[in-house]
Order: sequence, then structure tokens, then C-alpha cells
Amino acid sequence: MFTQLKAMMKKPSLYEKGTQELWTDQHISKGMLEAHLHPTWDAATRNHATVCENVKWITSVAPTDKYRDLLDLGCGPGIYTEEFHKAGYNVTGIDFSKRSIDYARKIALEKSLPISYHHQDFLTMDFNKAFDITTLIFYDFCTLSTENRAITLKKINTALRPGGLLIIEIHTPEHFSGQKEYRKWEYDQKGFFSPEPHICLNSFYRYDEQSTILNQHIIITEEDVKSINIWHHTFTKDEFSQDLATAGFSVKALYNNMLGTNYSEGTKEMCFVAQNINH
Repeated sequence: MFTQLKAMMKKPSLYEKGTQELWTDQHISKGMLEAHLHPTWDAATRNHATVCENVKWITSVAPTDKYRDLLDLGCGPGIYTEEFHKAGYNVTGIDFSKRSIDYARKIALEKSLPISYHHQDFLTMDFNKAFDITTLIFYDFCTLSTENRAITLKKINTALRPGGLLIIEIHTPEHFSGQKEYRKWEYDQKGFFSPEPHICLNSFYRYDEQSTILNQHIIITEEDVKSINIWHHTFTKDEFSQDLATAGFSVKALYNNMLGTNYSEGTKEMCFVAQNINH
């Protein structure tokens, strides 16, 4: 265990994987689901009042009479997908967390909701011109590596019909401006990262040349050591516009957020509405 812990003490290389995925850990996924479902938390999902406002705005940008079939990537337990269904879309959701997808399917069955859910990685989806609109909400895209971001955008393009829309949220470098690197030890009898007594080394690392940060959590129990690396890339307006163009999209509109606030320089977040032009 000492050798394993010692290896984890150095600053990881860019996009280095931890030993455990946040979304697939059996204990952590319980806490993630709780955070998704809490109506007033802005945690795994936004508070549910804001979710409703986001969906209302999306329907104004992509009305259901023109953009009917919707793909929600990173749908979690279905908070947004249910609201999309209520708004009149035909909805498909994809998420990497089996616990979240199982919950979403259970609720859809109980409420007789015709929402299709897939337990799947963005990188393996193989839809072909099946949707009019794709949403990628709450900065999930920022957690992907450079290579996987490019793959995801191309797969979204393939999944959209000609002229289809991508609505996506990302952070700008302003979001982490001035935040310094740190390491902090914590002890807990039972917590978010483990059901057992554990020590957690929480670290924040900056990779400024790559406009990327890392939140790393090393969890040490009596019998095990595991690391969870949560990467987050930030974008300038020009950088992401170029990434979209490379993947076959044109920028149709740009906002500060998914409420339709007009774009302004210095914003900490951006919401792009992009159109599939690669037919």
C-alpha cells in the first residue's frame, strides 16, 4: 500500500486516469444519485426550478414542431429528460452511470413515459441521423480529454439529421481564475467517497498551458487506496468555435448560460447553439 500511495503523491500527467471512475463506483454512485434527485441542490444536476427554466429556454431556441427528436447526453436519472418529454420532445437519454440509468428507467416505467434510456459511454454511441437536437448540459463535455472531446463532437454530428442542433454548456478560463493549487487531508468515519472509515487527500492542480484543472481525490482505507481524477477543460470562445467547425458544425448563437442571457466578455460559462452543416 505504501508504494501505491507514494506513486499517487506526484502531480498526475495531463488526463491521466485514476484507479476508479467517479460515476461507476458502487458507493459513490449512491451519493451522486442523491445529489441528482435533491430538488434544491446545484450538485450533480441543477436545482429543479432552474432545470425547468433551462428547458423552457431550449424550447424557445429549438421548438418541438421543428426539432422533435431529442438526444440528452449525460442524462443522469432523468431530471432533464422528463421535462423535455413534458415539453413535447421525443426523448432519448444516455448516461455512463448504471445506477442513474436504472433509476431513470424505473421512473419512466412507473409513470408510463415513452423515454428511451441507454447505459452507454458517449464514445460508443452509434446513432445515424436519428435526432433533430442534442443537448449536453452542466459542463459534462469539459470533463473529457482532448481526443475524446473530438470523438464526441463527431459522433454527435453523425447522430443529428442535416440542420440539427447541438446545445452545449462549457466553462471559460475565468471559472477557475485565481484559484491556487492545494492539497488537503480529511478524515471521515463514513462519507461520500467511502462507507468505511477513511482518509482522503483532496488536491487541486492547474495545467494552465492546456487551460485544464484537476480535482483529485485519493481515498485511503484500512485495506485499500484508490484515486479518482476529475479533469475539467476550459474554453475560449474562439477555441470552441474552431472545435465545432472541425466536427462539422457552425455556430448559430452564443449565450452566457442556458437561460439565454446575452453573451458578454469575461463570462465564466458559455452556452453554444450549433448547427450540423456536415451533411
